[in-house]
Amino acid sequence: MSTQLILNAFVDGVGHHEAAWRLPQSAPGAALDVAHYRNLARIAERGRFDSLVFQDSPAQTHSPAHQPSPDVDPVILLAALAAATEHIGLIATASTTYSEPFGLARSFASLDHASRGRAGWNAVTSAAPNAAHNFGLAELPSHADRDDRADEFIDVVQALWNSWDPSAVRDDRAGGVYADPLLVRPIAHEGRHFRVEGPLTLPRSAQGHPVIVQAGSSPAGVALAARHAEAVFTAQRTLTEAQEFYATLKAATAAAGRNPKHIKVLPGVVPYIGSTQREARDLERQFDDLLAPGERSAHGHRTIAGTPAQIADDLQTWFEQGAADGFTIMAPALPSGLEVFVDQVVPILQERGLFRTEYTATTLRGHLGLPVPEPRSASAFATSGP
Repeated sequence: MSTQLILNAFVDGVGHHEAAWRLPQSAPGAALDVAHYRNLARIAERGRFDSLVFQDSPAQTHSPAHQPSPDVDPVILLAALAAATEHIGLIATASTTYSEPFGLARSFASLDHASRGRAGWNAVTSAAPNAAHNFGLAELPSHADRDDRADEFIDVVQALWNSWDPSAVRDDRAGGVYADPLLVRPIAHEGRHFRVEGPLTLPRSAQGHPVIVQAGSSPAGVALAARHAEAVFTAQRTLTEAQEFYATLKAATAAAGRNPKHIKVLPGVVPYIGSTQREARDLERQFDDLLAPGERSAHGHRTIAGTPAQIADDLQTWFEQGAADGFTIMAPALPSGLEVFVDQVVPILQERGLFRTEYTATTLRGHLGLPVPEPRSASAFATSGP
């Protein structure tokens, strides 16, 4: 376990709570306004957060009657935020079920260069049944097929990101040689799901390649993460459950031949913060009271209601007792919830030596304490044939 925890800000429109859009302070249309996201990025960067995390969905996942659902393409949005920030990591979600490896590898490599090494890819398999109909499929592929495709997909993307040797770019202006063609190699991948020749059209970035993130806690998800992921977003409600998941994932990572220190466990937390615990609980009830009749809050992640010190105590306990390497902060309302966390909780964590006071790295890998990946040949990512 590292000596300092990781903090990511989960960005979900105007807040993680379904009724956040109904709050008087929520600006109409903010979820479609890049200025809203620039403001969030600057708040999180002021709090020295490790990264912003943007979700994405290839389908409408809930009725638009009671909740806005503008899913702006996160890679495009984060490209704009790369120019508006200097330090914070930029993680976008993209599906392995409804994307193609070459296009995704190119998009995220482009974001990594645009941000000077601050990009991350949250690889998901997309479980929404109605998404299949948006991509010409009769039905959602089985869980096993989605996982099998994801495994090969990530292999191909990594091979493409490694198709340029770190020393390939010579930039020899006098000799007229930009890159050594012998160090830019096709991957010539032929597998069950994909045939991709390569190489990628971009060299390696300042951090080698984007950080690979995954979400989920199922046995299949753990196996996939153990092989590929460098950070995992997860949802556990109790300390015991979180400790068990943490130990399981770290052990599976070691069994896969990887250093378990090189995969970070980052459970989601929804904080309700007040000057007293009662005030914090009243705040949570105010959000729930704004739900439409018959609508229920679908809290898939752990909620904490308390004072800034109580929130900090809780995070410290989970961090120090082997339940998490850090947390994905899912503010119920944005920007207000993130602002309160940055201004009132972060200083307590800093005073306790649990969180940075200044950025000391320039890349997302550096923030997370992850090494730059060693260059590997395409054969290192080989999967079984068709």
